[in-house]
Amino acid sequence: MEIKISTQQMLKLLYIISWIIFIGVCIETGSFIFSTVLTMVLNPEDAKHLWQQVDLSNLYRYDAGHFFVEGLYLIIVGLMKACLFYLIVEILHDKKLNMSQPFNTEVGQFISKLSYLALGIGLFSRAGIEYAEWLIKQGVEMPDAESLSIGGPDVWLFMGVTLLVIAQIFKRGIEIQRENELTI
Repeated sequence: MEIKISTQQMLKLLYIISWIIFIGVCIETGSFIFSTVLTMVLNPEDAKHLWQQVDLSNLYRYDAGHFFVEGLYLIIVGLMKACLFYLIVEILHDKKLNMSQPFNTEVGQFISKLSYLALGIGLFSRAGIEYAEWLIKQGVEMPDAESLSIGGPDVWLFMGVTLLVIAQIFKRGIEIQRENELTI
């Protein structure tokens, strides 16, 4: 028994999955923003419950400035992830994917934006991890990178470079397509 899934069905499935991930990332990032601001402005005890019981109270007790910087890394990475999935949701919602002519300007720009966002996520995740490792060397007890939602920076960098290569291929494909249209 063979199950056939058409491209349109797969795109609808990916659209639904992208929406779910986008909403989840927005909730997580909003929680980081809210908890960081609440901890810095009103109640330092909230550092114990940053997101899914991630406890940064030791960091806050060590230094509020370092807590703010680490929180800023988490927020920037979260915002970039949210932007990445928003772009995916947007292109699938607006149906800008023209399967009869896949080399078009919108798709080229979409892939290019995804590559830069993935590279940014990888770089800021790496910076957040290295900052946390430096704090651990200073004697601060920190949760691991996976708990802070900044794990896997190498994967993001790899994905960013791969998408950048694909974006350049699309760019060249669009140029060739335009040359052919002018020739005819």
